[in-house]
Amino acid sequence: MLFTADHDEPRRILQKFIATEINPHVDEWEKADIFPAHELFRKLGNLGFLGLNKPVEYGGQGLDYSYALMMAEELGAITCGGVPMAIGVQTDMATPALARFGSDEVRREFLVPAISGDQVACIGVSEPGAGSDVASIRTSARSDGDDYVINGGKMWITNGTQADWICLLANTSDGQVHRNKSLICVPMQTRGVQVARKLDKLGMRSSDTAQIFFDNVRVPKRNRIGEEGQGFTYQMIQFQEERLWGAAACLKAHEYIINETIEYTRNRKAFGGSILDNQVVHFKLAEMQTEVELLRSLIYRAGEALVAGEDVTRLATMAKLKAGRLGRELTDACLQYWGGMGFTNETPVSRAYRDSRLTSIGGGADEVMLMVLCKMMGTLPGLKNKGNA
Repeated sequence: MLFTADHDEPRRILQKFIATEINPHVDEWEKADIFPAHELFRKLGNLGFLGLNKPVEYGGQGLDYSYALMMAEELGAITCGGVPMAIGVQTDMATPALARFGSDEVRREFLVPAISGDQVACIGVSEPGAGSDVASIRTSARSDGDDYVINGGKMWITNGTQADWICLLANTSDGQVHRNKSLICVPMQTRGVQVARKLDKLGMRSSDTAQIFFDNVRVPKRNRIGEEGQGFTYQMIQFQEERLWGAAACLKAHEYIINETIEYTRNRKAFGGSILDNQVVHFKLAEMQTEVELLRSLIYRAGEALVAGEDVTRLATMAKLKAGRLGRELTDACLQYWGGMGFTNETPVSRAYRDSRLTSIGGGADEVMLMVLCKMMGTLPGLKNKGNA
């Protein structure tokens, strides 16, 4: 069993925190196109939620990944997608490789303040010409004595305008594309780091997203995470937690929209009865709730496997794929039942419709998830068909 009675108290504390410290402010943050990351993260850090499964010697709780998954699921109760995503970047996207492979020195400098909430982190992988195709990134970190000199740019960087440091993937040699990359912690105040612009997005409005340039940025090599040339491997490992976390964060968000739609269609009248009374409506909502439960079962199974130390690439990829596609189908169907009100910005279903669309793009597009799965099944063109699903 993934969750036990030991999860109940942190779950209750987090639910209360969301209800009192986050949801009352979401509408304001959405209108402002940003939320106060330092203020919110410091509160979460004080409660221990930014390092649930991080080492105790760096301020973490030292718990297994099931607690991180519990947190991801509960954050889905936040009434927007941007804030949960930003928190997830801090806990499960910018810091897992650092916690696992970083030296003691680099972990004390960057992981400790990320866990306490004293610093905001972001992850720099995607570039304008290399989104899902991570191997094609062009940002370079040239060796110069004891330093790296970084040049290039990153795109779609969550927390980018507020971050104190970035976990940057860069080419540290001219070798084979899967063995020439390294992850480097770069303070955002370093000379030559420029936040070029804050992006104006369709959804996730309360989360700041930036384009960042690096112009002869000099950082010490001691800021590198783990071994030089292993950055691609570290990032692929890090992606599994990110994708599983992202899928789990969809569960309560999907259920919230189903319940809001039930309530709205029950009270909305047309042709002498409520919209909910139409079989096509209540049947569809029942189907959607069933799909959410199936997704939850897949995520929990993957979580149990990860806690047991198993490779969850296949299950995490499936969960990420299913979460994105279900989000698109579910919010589209529910918005339709809200009629004209669903097309206004004042309803929760329109926000969910916009926010959920990113799940099929960020952290690896649906098509990349399908490529990963086909490769594992031996059906990807160019590979010998092994049929080992």
